[in-house]
Amino acid sequence: MSDRAAGARPPAPPAAGLPRRLRAPLGTLTAALAAFGYVGAVDPNEPGHYPVCPLRHLTGVLCPACGGLRSAHALAHADLTAALAANALLVAACAAGAAFWAVWAGRAARGLRTAGPRPRAAHWWALGGLLLVFTVVRNLPFGSGLAP
Repeated sequence: MSDRAAGARPPAPPAAGLPRRLRAPLGTLTAALAAFGYVGAVDPNEPGHYPVCPLRHLTGVLCPACGGLRSAHALAHADLTAALAANALLVAACAAGAAFWAVWAGRAARGLRTAGPRPRAAHWWALGGLLLVFTVVRNLPFGSGLAP
């Protein structure tokens, strides 16, 4: 009679499963660090390195992403004040992304389900509303502190 027939449990997965489980979180972290490394090395404050924002170029209106590269450059150089001045929304998004990544990597390392959040329509509408309010406020005189 085999061990399975006697009710024995299958052997535990080998320790080699940990690198496989962390492949996606570590690959994502590598890509994010490479992007920040590039933006940190190639200064967006010097003209000619990156394309201009088409909305700002054509209309003069600041989009929600305007100042994002300057903010990422400042974050890459650990200058939080300059990063917040360039684009506070990007800093908040980076903080949220880091928190989501930490939860993802922790769950993957423990072998737990790693399905991310499943936003509903209300979440997308709230995000769109936040982007719209941020865009409008940073283009008004009293919101000039949010302009890059």
